[in-house]
Amino acid sequence: MLPSFGVIGLGRMAQALLVPLIQAGLVDPGGVRAVVASPASAERLSALYGLAVATDPREAWMAPVVLLAVKPQQLAAAAAAAAAAAPVGCTGVLVSVLAGVPLARLQRLFPGWRCVRAVPNTPCLVGQGLTGLSLASEVSTSEGDLIQSLFAQVGEVHRLPESQLDAFLALTSSGPAFVALVAEAMADGAVAAGLPRLLAQHLAHRTLAGSAALLQGQELHPAQLKDMVSSPAGTTIAGLRQLERAGLRSALIEAVLAAAERSRELGADRVP
Repeated sequence: MLPSFGVIGLGRMAQALLVPLIQAGLVDPGGVRAVVASPASAERLSALYGLAVATDPREAWMAPVVLLAVKPQQLAAAAAAAAAAAPVGCTGVLVSVLAGVPLARLQRLFPGWRCVRAVPNTPCLVGQGLTGLSLASEVSTSEGDLIQSLFAQVGEVHRLPESQLDAFLALTSSGPAFVALVAEAMADGAVAAGLPRLLAQHLAHRTLAGSAALLQGQELHPAQLKDMVSSPAGTTIAGLRQLERAGLRSALIEAVLAAAERSRELGADRVP
């Protein structure tokens, strides 16, 4: 159990990560030192979770492991607060969930800290997440294992070279929006075909969830599932023909590539 854990920015993602850690006994709730921007937010979150939530970051930066979950435009201020709060030699492992901020910049802004870049996606909110981790060379094997065990409480964890994080982000972090668009369009189609809206939405969500469970549970290639439900001259192949005509496959490929490229651009823009 971590006796002390700092959280800089207790937003939705940080909350989704922190609560399961406490429930699993990996973090001592009495040792959590969380920081938010406003006194009103500090009071509300402190009452909600029974944790020490403040606006002064000094105690949080004294923890051996700190989760950095501020907005990218607040990064410089966080670095200044860390430098002011931590005495010489008092540094630990810094885990950043800021999209597009590379390890090289984190190491420059937080000298002495051993930095980890984490890319969790929004299904972490329901314990079905995917997280990509890239570790600076200074992070020890035991520290890397510890950080991996923390993120494993909200889903699956993959250690990757930093060069692969943009593609990981495009697929897993942007991907839920692409899936949501598909779900919405499928429901719209069902409404157009005669189903009530709420039923169409429910069925679209369950169809996507069940299909994903089948693909993963039986370790099927997507083409295998497609062929399983496509009978000769049937309804499914008629629909697939229309999707191919409309370029759905190409559109999704290009969407992932565009998201990955934008992630690279954001990272380059933020390197001093």
